[in-house]
Amino acid sequence: MDEGKMDENEWRYHGEGNKSLVVAHKQRCVVLRFLKFHPNRNKASEEIFQHLQNIVDFSKNVMKEFFGENYVHSGEVVQLPLDFVKQLCLKIQAERPESRCDKDLDTLSGYAMCLPNLTRLQTYHFVEHRPILCVEIKPKCGFIPFSSDVTHEMKHKVCRYCMHQHLKVATGKWKQISKYCPLDLYSGNKQRMHFALKSLLQEAQNNLKIFKNGELIYGGKEARDSVTDWNELAHHLKPFFFPSNGLASGPHCTRAVIRELVHVLTRVLLSDTDKSRLGTWRAVPSTQGPRACEASPFSRQLHCQGKNTPEHSGLPKGCLLYKTLQVQMLDMLDIEGLYPLYSRVERYLQEFPEQRKTLQIDGPYNEAFYQKLLDLSTEDDGTLAYALTKVQQYRVAMTAKDCSIMITLSPCLQDESPGHRAVVPSSKSRLAFSVSVLDLDLKPYESIPHQYMLDGKIVSYYSKAMRAKDAAAAAPPRFKGNEDCTLVLHKV
Repeated sequence: MDEGKMDENEWRYHGEGNKSLVVAHKQRCVVLRFLKFHPNRNKASEEIFQHLQNIVDFSKNVMKEFFGENYVHSGEVVQLPLDFVKQLCLKIQAERPESRCDKDLDTLSGYAMCLPNLTRLQTYHFVEHRPILCVEIKPKCGFIPFSSDVTHEMKHKVCRYCMHQHLKVATGKWKQISKYCPLDLYSGNKQRMHFALKSLLQEAQNNLKIFKNGELIYGGKEARDSVTDWNELAHHLKPFFFPSNGLASGPHCTRAVIRELVHVLTRVLLSDTDKSRLGTWRAVPSTQGPRACEASPFSRQLHCQGKNTPEHSGLPKGCLLYKTLQVQMLDMLDIEGLYPLYSRVERYLQEFPEQRKTLQIDGPYNEAFYQKLLDLSTEDDGTLAYALTKVQQYRVAMTAKDCSIMITLSPCLQDESPGHRAVVPSSKSRLAFSVSVLDLDLKPYESIPHQYMLDGKIVSYYSKAMRAKDAAAAAPPRFKGNEDCTLVLHKV
């Protein structure tokens, strides 16, 4: 990319989160990621450069080692003409959601990250003139805590995601509780994975988005009618899975298209597309902890049928879900066991604040930082070194718990040879695909007290909700005063 010749009209708004905003090039498969700040911020340009460089270094030196070369795209820091950045900011302002406009795009430093556009196939540098479908999944934490430091018995039975749903609905973040449970997706069992993906499609919340040719067409919006959405979605997806157009419209068509999407996504999630490394390290034995969540509707349905435990087939070791789960399981102590160790590090930093850089709290994220993460001992020897290692492992695990998986699909032409591209079959077509992982910024050290408080709040609210539910189920039915209680006798 020629930073000297930049035209804001060649870029379009792509999306944003709490901390950054992304624009995509209209012709090339690249995006620019800018940091966002409150209007009164006073960060120096050098500080912003170092912040972005830390993101690149962590991705390249740590996450690429864990996930593999083909799954992680680290990008690079670029310096752009300030005039281009200011004009771009003005151009995209009208497209930004109002809820995100409390922060402004950084127009003062000129620094941004240049990354591949993951809504496009990662085997091409330019936009292809063929339809491209991209599904973004935020799978969340795929295991139940196995640490002996856990004091709430409920946490050994119900996953964090399912418990958190109750609090989010109660506080008005979401309208209804999702049937999605991460443990179903991570099970490797196709039936459970199909159920999990359909649940995400029914109640996407912020855990699923679908892009067509780089444009968001599904998800990312709350309280939409899922049936209408599915019909609309099926209309978009039909050319990918039924290219000959032999499928009529209507409910049958919608179900057939959604079923094809779910089956293809499952095959891709179980595939190994990174031949460069085998991911030989293991965080903890996979047998630790329950393999199913008691709150999962899939588990409850089996229980009603008299079956005790859902099948757990296990994930292939080369697939991205397996690697994601292994990094998540660096959280070996749970926040309850981790918080006292964080306090140990914090006391030391309060006494010796100049040691923050030596402890690599804010980087550099280099080979030495990565090597320390591989120490999987859980025997606390009372040292600062042990506490620091567990704190850093927790931060990396939390990053993996909040990452997104991008699955990009494009139909192969009838006689086309796939060449070096991975291909997945559907019932009526073949689709070239690529899989990537993003949202890999290291979670901040300062967020640990918030996580500790939030954990207690989630468990407390869920326990209270379950007690109320049990009490309601145990109470005898009561007739309301205006109900008709007439006894009707029938001739036998």
